[in-house]
Amino acid sequence: QVQLVESGGGSVQPGGSLRLSCAATGFTFSIYPMSWVRQAPGKGLEWVSDIDHDDFSTYYADSVKGRFTTSRDNARKTLYLQLTDLKPEDTAVYYCAKGPLRHNGPYLPSPVGQGTQVTVAA
Repeated sequence: QVQLVESGGGSVQPGGSLRLSCAATGFTFSIYPMSWVRQAPGKGLEWVSDIDHDDFSTYYADSVKGRFTTSRDNARKTLYLQLTDLKPEDTAVYYCAKGPLRHNGPYLPSPVGQGTQVTVAA
């Protein structure tokens, strides 16, 4: 049974940083690309980032490019998202997911985990 447990969210001021983690169990993490998606209040899911499983190539939405960094540790079965220079519009619940999802457009799968809340406010 696939389980994804996100953590590391919190409340920060604009310009602040956070590091999110996603612990994966129930599948062979090392052979899957992984993704981060987010859901802002009152809005639908939005793709944020993909990371390949083999060469660790990364891909980002234009809205976060240059500010967010995705990484993974296959030995620990853990996915990470480093968020820097946070803006109020980054406020959302962040979820990890099996990927890749960058080509899915609006057709993103329902999250498996509970997500982790990121709130950016002065």
